[in-house]
Amino acid sequence: MRLAQDLARHGERPALVEDTGVTSYAALARLVDAATERHALHVAEPLVLPVRPCLEDVVTYLACLAAGRPVLLTDPDAAPGAREQLEARFGARPGSPAPHPDLALLMSTSGSTGSPRLVRLSARAVDANAAAIADYLGLRPDDVGITALPLHYCYGLSVLHSHLVTGAAVVLTRTAVVDPCFWDAVDAHGVTSLAGVPHSFEMLEASGRADALARGRHTSLRLLTQAGGRMAPDTVRSWAQRGERGGFDLYVMYGQTEATARMAYLPAHLAAERPECVGVPVPGGDLRLEPVPGQPEGVGELVYSGPNVMMGYAEERADLARGHDLAELRTGDLGVQDPDGLWRVVGRLSRFAKVLGLRVDLDRVEAGLADLGVEALVADAGDRLAVGTTSASADHARLVSDTARLAGLPEAAVTVVPLQEWPLLPSGKPDRQRVAALARREVADARPRGRSRTAETSPTHTPIALASPASVLADVLGRPVADTDSFASLGGDSLSYVEASVRLERVLGTLPHDWHLRPVGTLARDAAPRRRWWRSVETSTLLRALAVVAIVGSHADLFAVVGGAHFLLVLVGFNLGRFALASARRDERVRALLRSVARVVVPSVLWIGGVSLVTGAYPLPTVLLVNSLVGPARWSEPAWYFWFVEALVWCLLALAALLAVPALHRLDLRHPFWFPVGLAVAGLATRYELVLLRDGGTVIHRPEVVWWLVALGWAAARAGTTTHRLVVSGLLLATVPGFFDDAQRSAVVVLAALALVWVRRTPVPAVLVAPLACVAGASLWIYLTHWQVYPHLEVDHSFWATAASLVVGVLAWRAWRLLEARVSSLRTRTAT
Repeated sequence: MRLAQDLARHGERPALVEDTGVTSYAALARLVDAATERHALHVAEPLVLPVRPCLEDVVTYLACLAAGRPVLLTDPDAAPGAREQLEARFGARPGSPAPHPDLALLMSTSGSTGSPRLVRLSARAVDANAAAIADYLGLRPDDVGITALPLHYCYGLSVLHSHLVTGAAVVLTRTAVVDPCFWDAVDAHGVTSLAGVPHSFEMLEASGRADALARGRHTSLRLLTQAGGRMAPDTVRSWAQRGERGGFDLYVMYGQTEATARMAYLPAHLAAERPECVGVPVPGGDLRLEPVPGQPEGVGELVYSGPNVMMGYAEERADLARGHDLAELRTGDLGVQDPDGLWRVVGRLSRFAKVLGLRVDLDRVEAGLADLGVEALVADAGDRLAVGTTSASADHARLVSDTARLAGLPEAAVTVVPLQEWPLLPSGKPDRQRVAALARREVADARPRGRSRTAETSPTHTPIALASPASVLADVLGRPVADTDSFASLGGDSLSYVEASVRLERVLGTLPHDWHLRPVGTLARDAAPRRRWWRSVETSTLLRALAVVAIVGSHADLFAVVGGAHFLLVLVGFNLGRFALASARRDERVRALLRSVARVVVPSVLWIGGVSLVTGAYPLPTVLLVNSLVGPARWSEPAWYFWFVEALVWCLLALAALLAVPALHRLDLRHPFWFPVGLAVAGLATRYELVLLRDGGTVIHRPEVVWWLVALGWAAARAGTTTHRLVVSGLLLATVPGFFDDAQRSAVVVLAALALVWVRRTPVPAVLVAPLACVAGASLWIYLTHWQVYPHLEVDHSFWATAASLVVGVLAWRAWRLLEARVSSLRTRTAT
């Protein structure tokens, strides 16, 4: 096994760290070699190893892997006799066949109790999963992990594996995350990554350590990872937001022991925006859906394939000789894949739950309660068990105690929900998901506004909305919308975003900043009350409107505030990062970028071409948006009037081509902030005219020259921490001044871009919200049409020239929207 046989290649780098000293990789390799002979590890029979986070046990474990002897890891604190029972069941016996030569590791299934069914893992699976985890987490040789979880647990063991395969260090400790000594070790040894199950994060919050992390108290930490069961989306989001403030990334991960450890992960930049998802498959893996009878369309059993899939199960000694029984893993989880490519787990095919890292048989708990004379529905509520009962005389404290005992959980992990009647599915079966949802609300105390307690706990209550968010988005986007869809997954872009956000806020109130990524069905719950006289609008919407007004007003000589068009390029990149590039799938991203191109090219070419046919004003390269490539090199009116539209289109096409390359797509997912920063830095070659496609001319209007502004806007959208925002701000301040001939234009671009980076929402008088949204939404059409409006009035009537340009642009936009709606309706009727 490469993981254990190639330790020496990392030389004198620290490998294992204890209070007593540091063991280098070279020293660890020598210890492993010596242990192989000392313990006769060349023997084929499995070694039952109660593994502690100490040098001796880790060396013995690695020696087994290096020598090819199967090792069965067990809990060193297990009840007396547990090790002997395992040895009796799986140890050597006369006549039993030798274990399969591929077998490397035996582990229990996530701490489940009862029959000791073991997972058989090959050396290839262990190596592959360790490399995959190190890959998507971006682990480096200078990283330092810590044993916050037991090594006999597959998640805790994966921390050791992924760090060793990278040449990183691991601090060995048995102290808990709430122990001050644990955090002394974190600071003393510069720990950079910390792994936890949902219960770990609960303990961090209860102990007050979460606040210290949010304040950046432990400066070395750069990664927090979570697995071992579902963590509530609100909790994921709150920890991701703590990471923004504290300077660390949160990776939510999905896995099973049967897949060695990990099957999927949620990229850190999506943790706050898509906390309900398990993300994308790990490198080298794949997920698909197997249809399940009785489940809605799009819901099926998650099936995973990859080199880390187990060989199979072992229930007795003879099973150890078996080879690879399967090539893919049926997870037992019900899942869906959202349009943006992210996967979500929505339930279990069988009635098991994983709570606090332990697998619980829900049917067995329900049967146990029935034996005690209590009729109840037991459901998986993520980080706890939900117990629903209609018995008014039930002793809730006793019910909690009995449930916890039957499930092998602490009482704090059980919530009892009183029911007026059994909630039922349309099929007549018990609706346990309803019980789980009520339990989560009970714990979070997050009741939607305007509902009474009676209405909320009534399983037959169905709220009726006068104007639903889904109907608003369906009208704006011209397509059917389900509650599980999001604005981004429906293909929304910056041109429709403004109208959608303003109309939704009229119905719901102030939307969360990431509303465009949240399921439509959750927006009513997540919106905040709307103020009467003042409203807050997204800074991007306000700046878009102001930039368009500045462009038109400057051209009409009403005032001289130049730089609006160049700032809009920054805003283009900012919105790309939020909409077109929100998906984690390469094909979806490329299609979204091409859709954005089409939404600009089609109206632009139709308008410019139509005007040219009537007036002959524009040459053919301008009509076809290729003037910057084949038109006059120097500024020539009106050939260069639409330089901004050309720059926008060609930058989008270039980005689509870049992200169509699998390696670059993966690089962006792995480094979502630094990838666009790198593109911006590369773009400085044309900004400083070190490289140009054409010599001379109007350099500041060419797509290849202004590309760096688009990339900086994209980086601004991905700036999730103060450090990130400072990096973007520094690049703006360092590169924009000097690009233009006048300082005023530079100041406009820099100040507007800095506002975009640092200010999410801006308060404005409520009466201005509608006109601002109208101008921002019509920005493309205002830019296209104002060249035919203001010249007729600008000499003596600059104000009216500006106002007329805005009005005509808005009317043209409205007409185009009506045409789009009519075309969409015709397509729908034709399809049906």
